[in-house]
Amino acid sequence: MNDPNSTDETNHLDRRGFLKGAAVLGAGLALPAWAHAAAGEASALATTRSGRVRGYADRGVHVFKGVPYGADTASRRFLPALPELPWDGLRDATAYGASAPQRSRDETTSEDCLFLNVWTPGLRDGGQRPILFYIHGGGFNNGSGSDPLYDGVNLCRRGDAVVITVNHRLNAFGYLHLARLAGDEYAVSGNVGQLDLVQALQWVREHADEFGGDAGNVTAFGQSGGGAKIATLMAMPAAKGLFHRAWTMSGQQVTAAGPRAATQRAERFIEAAGLAPGDIDGLLRLPPERLLEAAKARDFSRVEDSSLYFGPVMDGGSLRVHPFWPEAPVQSAGIPMVIGNTRDETRAFLGNDPANFELRWNDLPAKLEKQQFVDINPDVVIAEYRRMYPDYTPSDVFFAATTAGRSWRGAVEEAEARARQRSGAPTWAYQLDWYPRGGDGETFRAFHTLDIPLVFDALRRPGSRTGESVAAQRMAARMSEALLAFARTGDPNHAEIPAWAPYSLDKRETMVFDDASRLENDPRGGERRLYRRAPFVQRGTM
Repeated sequence: MNDPNSTDETNHLDRRGFLKGAAVLGAGLALPAWAHAAAGEASALATTRSGRVRGYADRGVHVFKGVPYGADTASRRFLPALPELPWDGLRDATAYGASAPQRSRDETTSEDCLFLNVWTPGLRDGGQRPILFYIHGGGFNNGSGSDPLYDGVNLCRRGDAVVITVNHRLNAFGYLHLARLAGDEYAVSGNVGQLDLVQALQWVREHADEFGGDAGNVTAFGQSGGGAKIATLMAMPAAKGLFHRAWTMSGQQVTAAGPRAATQRAERFIEAAGLAPGDIDGLLRLPPERLLEAAKARDFSRVEDSSLYFGPVMDGGSLRVHPFWPEAPVQSAGIPMVIGNTRDETRAFLGNDPANFELRWNDLPAKLEKQQFVDINPDVVIAEYRRMYPDYTPSDVFFAATTAGRSWRGAVEEAEARARQRSGAPTWAYQLDWYPRGGDGETFRAFHTLDIPLVFDALRRPGSRTGESVAAQRMAARMSEALLAFARTGDPNHAEIPAWAPYSLDKRETMVFDDASRLENDPRGGERRLYRRAPFVQRGTM
């Protein structure tokens, strides 16, 4: 997925040349060969609340794809979804279901998009396995649970766990705030994409025994937009008690959009769709393609120049408070949490332009003015980076400063808020410094999304940019074992990493994953202090 604080998430997805043919930033493929049961593999049968499903076996793991957890949303556009309709007979569950309507997709999309994919080592065996519920990236605009990197077989085999991925409504279909324009019926329209996730988690709780899992031990984990959705769920009353641990990777949601700003965006969206002000009936009649086209209208954000922002809304009902401001969500104080990031996040977005690797000092101020998303004098920023890192080139400063000024700041805000919640559960922080040496690895380093194949132990899956070296395998073992340990016990420590202390305001303990992994106190502390000169403004807040 792309950075939830990125300039234009859809355009970034279109410009990801360095991910040739892959889906690392949340894209998928149109029901390719790997989405179906391999010839000769045994079927797996399960019973859901709405009917029986037939999956398949993959290396000893039962796999079910495209299992519905809600009804077609076309007739409920901008409204909470209804439960899925029952079916007779045996439903095929060997291919992924449709993804939510979105731009820049190569796979089937539809408003009938509420599907889960399940990988499990056992069925109806009382296994009480930890359940790992993965929420995909792509901001709130793009992505699906069908990405090859999210294949759960290796995690199941490594950790005797159940792995589940999910599709849900995105962009305007999931986050268009119409409460002030259309009345009480649409009071929660700005958060129906989040409420889809709540409905999916309710399905998981209801079916845990059938799929060999423990309904009382669900870990929500997600990267980029997926992490932001988890942070938001932690503050949503409807999600309380549905998951018990949270692991976020390069994705945070400190504040949500306010109702005024979200209403203004809805008004601009309706105008861009060619409709009269307040014409909700017209919105309901338009085909999905017209709505996606209207979403290209320019936003009025004070932080960046981008297309219309769609994301969670503090609507006073489904989301009553900002997720992590001014404090961490009280309802989730008892949930252990891991907050992670990669050292070189923005090389995934800004590294697609070769000119950014050839910057001169004279070029840098104007580039930073546009891309750091923080209103600090670029000359001051450059001077500080040159003082802290005298060997950095202008391009090194550019990528480091944009990373520090954008999504990493949100991770720090969340970790600090959790640390202040002293009576709550612990929080652990990590930073991925490791990257594959040689070739593109030296160019893009520890870019945004690099931790996905490591955490999933999916080095050989399409889209992975880790390579398959001994070093990559070692890093995948360390990170996936940390996730599995966390899912089992609520603590990510395991024998293959140094002792990992929880994050505190005094020391800011952070596990740095690298060839020589280590616990550091306040890594990049100078950068953190530099960017504290300006308040953090979450994308879409105003």
